[in-house]
Amino acid sequence: MTIRGTHTDVLIIGAGPTGLALALDLARHGVAALPVERGTELFPGSRGKGLQPRTLEVLDDFGVLDRVREVAGQYPPNLFWKDGEPQGERRMYEPTEPSEAEPYTETLMLPQWLTQRVLYGRLRELGGEVAFGRELVGLSQDEEGVTAEFATGAPVRARYLVAADGGRSTVRRLLGIGMTGETVDPSPMLVADVRVTGLDREHWHVFQADEGVLAICPLGGTEDFQLVAAFPEGAAVDLTLDGLRKVVAARSHLTADQVTELRWISEFRPRAALADRFREGRVFLAGDSAHVHSPAGGQGLNTSVQDAYNLAWKLAAVLAGRADAALLDTYEEERRANAAAMLALSTRVHRGEERRGRATQQLGLGYRESSLAVDTRPDLPEDALRAGDRAPDGRRGGTRLFDAFRGPHWTLLTVGTDAPLPALAAPVVRIPAYQAYGTGVFLVRPDGYLGWAGRTADGLADYAARQGILAD
Repeated sequence: MTIRGTHTDVLIIGAGPTGLALALDLARHGVAALPVERGTELFPGSRGKGLQPRTLEVLDDFGVLDRVREVAGQYPPNLFWKDGEPQGERRMYEPTEPSEAEPYTETLMLPQWLTQRVLYGRLRELGGEVAFGRELVGLSQDEEGVTAEFATGAPVRARYLVAADGGRSTVRRLLGIGMTGETVDPSPMLVADVRVTGLDREHWHVFQADEGVLAICPLGGTEDFQLVAAFPEGAAVDLTLDGLRKVVAARSHLTADQVTELRWISEFRPRAALADRFREGRVFLAGDSAHVHSPAGGQGLNTSVQDAYNLAWKLAAVLAGRADAALLDTYEEERRANAAAMLALSTRVHRGEERRGRATQQLGLGYRESSLAVDTRPDLPEDALRAGDRAPDGRRGGTRLFDAFRGPHWTLLTVGTDAPLPALAAPVVRIPAYQAYGTGVFLVRPDGYLGWAGRTADGLADYAARQGILAD
């Protein structure tokens, strides 16, 4: 892509799932955003492959869930092998029945490169594009914006910049922002996308050998398998096809020549680390540049998409002049605490201290402690829905709530009440009584969380004015 001009509202460094989700969401808000990628194409590997239920809700809002379902697969049960003989099965995720309030409860498997392709396709439909071959080498900022310098090509001036450039973030390094964390496992691991013969695609095959564990998992939407192998601490890992074949032959009943093709490979050491801050002036950190997870919990990519979903509407509101720039302070306030919780969860799963279940679905995450969460109802029951919680789905009076929420707007929802309402720049949805909400008035944020809640609309106008959605 040739960059036309050198100015944009939001410059996004990195076009992985985080950067693409942010660019896509900003495009829905009508914001001029430019994602740049130092590579010549989108990342080609599987890496993050699990899509949690809360992420499926985001993809529904983006209008791409059907496309994801067309190519994604279910998580297959683990099939354990020893000495060439199957030893039994175990499911990685305990199945959870969907409900009216939570219609998506399965975890889907889709290799990262396919998730990126879906997001990129939607971004292009909305008029966006990625500038490839643009490696960031320097940045500076002032009160008006940020200037980014690249190894080749002209500099770009933006009102805001978002680092979505991964765990080895150049932006984070240039800003001098540290990361605090720990090595979850000192043992090196390799992950690769391969073609293999002689294994069924209905199981995640796990081989337990003296040399170490080998896991081979079919990747939905492809003919590939993802292969993961652990090595002793200090071991040198051979990242060639021949090296990979030797590992497979030594640890499984497969022969070397049954690994027919190596499509992508990488080495890593599981760690958990959190950026000391998510913002420096007009620059924000999102995704792996802000938090690095063990892959065991299936939280990294999903937490990253939630970062983008949280930040996009806030940037859009400030850029449009509807909200005060102080709104952007709530990004770190909300997302850093959330990322810390997910890092701890990923580490517990990696160490076998917690099974994948309700917590890994991310449906229970919210922002009750946020300064944006205002609930005027006293003496609520312990299990009551509160401001800051995820807004449940449901069908009442011919209305599906997720359909009403879909899009980059706030939604004013009344449940079981005819309370008078202030005039807001937000669609109004009235439904009869619904247990998931209780009775009252609710203002749903563009990212699907309750910003304000009350039994009546008293005080709502003041809140809406601060968010820039009070009608003129």
